[in-house]
Amino acid sequence: MRLEWILGFLVFFPFAAAPVSYCAGAWCLKRNGKDQEKQETLRDVIAVLSAVCEFLLMLYLALKAAGAVSAGESIRLVLPDICGWELSFVLDGFRLLYGLTASFMWMMASMLSVEYMMHHRNRSRYYLFLLVTLGATMGVFFSSNLYTTFVFFEIMSFTSYVWVAQEETGAALRAAGTYLAVAVIGGLAMLMGILLLNRMLGVLEISELSRAAAAYENKGLLYAAGGCMLVGFGAKAGAFPLHIWLPKAHPVAPAPASALLSGILTKTGIYGTLILSCSLFLHDRYWSVPVLGIGVATMLGGAVLGVFSIDLKRVLACSSMSQIGFILVGIGMQGMLGEENALAVHGTFLHMVNHSLIKLVLFLAAGVIYMNAHSLDLNEIRGFGRKKPLLACIFLTGALAISGVPFFGGYVSKTLLHESILEYGSTPWMKLTEWLFLLSGGLTAAYMTKLFAAIFVEKNEDKARQEKYDRKVPYMNIITKTALAGSALVLFVWGVLPSLTMDPAAVLAQRFMGLEDEGAAVSYFSLENLKGAAISLGIGAIVYIFFVRKCLMKRREGASAKAYVNAWPRWLDLEELIYRPVLIKIFPAIFGVLCRILDGFVDTAVVLLRKTLYRDSPLPYERPEGNALTVLIGRLLNGIQAVGNITWRRQRQSHRDYKHLTAMKMEEFKESGLVIQRSLSFGLLLFCVGLSLTLVYLILW
Repeated sequence: MRLEWILGFLVFFPFAAAPVSYCAGAWCLKRNGKDQEKQETLRDVIAVLSAVCEFLLMLYLALKAAGAVSAGESIRLVLPDICGWELSFVLDGFRLLYGLTASFMWMMASMLSVEYMMHHRNRSRYYLFLLVTLGATMGVFFSSNLYTTFVFFEIMSFTSYVWVAQEETGAALRAAGTYLAVAVIGGLAMLMGILLLNRMLGVLEISELSRAAAAYENKGLLYAAGGCMLVGFGAKAGAFPLHIWLPKAHPVAPAPASALLSGILTKTGIYGTLILSCSLFLHDRYWSVPVLGIGVATMLGGAVLGVFSIDLKRVLACSSMSQIGFILVGIGMQGMLGEENALAVHGTFLHMVNHSLIKLVLFLAAGVIYMNAHSLDLNEIRGFGRKKPLLACIFLTGALAISGVPFFGGYVSKTLLHESILEYGSTPWMKLTEWLFLLSGGLTAAYMTKLFAAIFVEKNEDKARQEKYDRKVPYMNIITKTALAGSALVLFVWGVLPSLTMDPAAVLAQRFMGLEDEGAAVSYFSLENLKGAAISLGIGAIVYIFFVRKCLMKRREGASAKAYVNAWPRWLDLEELIYRPVLIKIFPAIFGVLCRILDGFVDTAVVLLRKTLYRDSPLPYERPEGNALTVLIGRLLNGIQAVGNITWRRQRQSHRDYKHLTAMKMEEFKESGLVIQRSLSFGLLLFCVGLSLTLVYLILW
């Protein structure tokens, strides 16, 4: 099979497998007993095997195309005339590695889903959207033009919404609403930017954006288009201040879905940001400074929220926000450093992959804890892992990696990012950026220490619960063990041998980010680089000992041990403080007043015309209710009723007024027609308003 067709198959195969899995599961609702169990097993097998096949096929493609991709060649597939545009896919070094990462994570998450979802409702729906989202995500990463990126980006946003709403609890539906609102608003902003860009440059091919943008003179309009697209991509990445969905969606979604939301779907937003920063605004300082600022705010904000949170998955979600900030700092530094940005390029890509693999391990481990403890509150799951060495080693692998401990993957990528900041120079603002970088790394170590100590070291305050946890054997089946142990092993090998794994991967991906020269080799374990890690870990130790243990743990009345408390102010929630009031109260109130004024103006004009030019003619005789037809039918029915009362219905006489009843039925019929007419008119009115605005835009510009 030609390699370009394999590329297309990787995108569309999950779309085809999804309904097959759903049908296998839907049939079980009509069956009972053993037949139902067989149907459910068949559905699970189809879903897992589809994810396994996707990974194996991606691995085959990677092995076949590695040589060509390393030489700078690319594999391309074009599907023309799709809604007047073309869907175009390409495989280069960056896309090859992220296709492997995404398919591997989906395979492991699908394996955990078998046991995790065993006692949940709507499992067929879950697997349906699990596979559809896989196809959409691969479509985003393989897209070679912004039209293709947008199409699959929007499919991915709507299908992953179902993950967040899966449990259908009040919290899940509310978080899903927030997620969808951010996704829709971000998608509209992105579409606006893409249309502006297409009008200005005439191209949407990602590889041609840099050349076209360099020749375009009006940089202000270019920044406006890029800013609109950054809103869309930043919303999906979870960048400040559009991060509000992330800490709320992860805790309510199933753990396998949380792993994918955090590890992969946020990277589609980063992928888009890289397109903007490394293609449209390559080495542009004016663009890079705001990106760097957003990165610092996201990095520090997520780390602070993680320290305060006491919900296991919420801590991991806030951690994702913080690590996205680290990546955005790397993207900002790429533009700040110009052509000599190898450290920032390699650090950005490696931290993307590191974060994906780390969150796969941590969220899958969190899923095992929730399956058994049925809680995510640190006070309730405290001590769950004390006698579970396998789970402890798996969780510790992820915790050490994300904390930047030497000999683990996170240390390498954070070292490269730190070195890129130092390479720029020691200006006051860059010195502040460096210290916020180190502080955020320290806070990461503090909240990961809090999680590990609570779950695997400390004992639960409830002795009966602790005994129940200690006796919990087995606590996961062989498929789940394979998923967790396999993910942790890949993460460990990836990080412990950076010269054999991480360095070649960074070189393979660098061309996508506009870097040709590999740069000088980095001595990861030199004293200077170890010093940066030591400072961060030292800050983490101080924060954990003197803040987490002293300020975020309180002794309850009558309790023998301190409990974790959430000291974060409830009012300091951007969604409740700003977004919901603005979107639900302020905007509707403003536009409501405006619409009332316009409505009153129209009514006044109509009344004035009726009193002057169009005087009302004398009204004809109006019946109290109904019309001539209803009166005729009513009289006929009343006559039949009267005859019946003196003949066949003498024992059970009826005295209904059919004139009134037929008039009421006629009114109901008219009202139903009027409702339909109004709904259609309202839809057409909105369409006309949008079309008018579009025409005004085209005329003016």
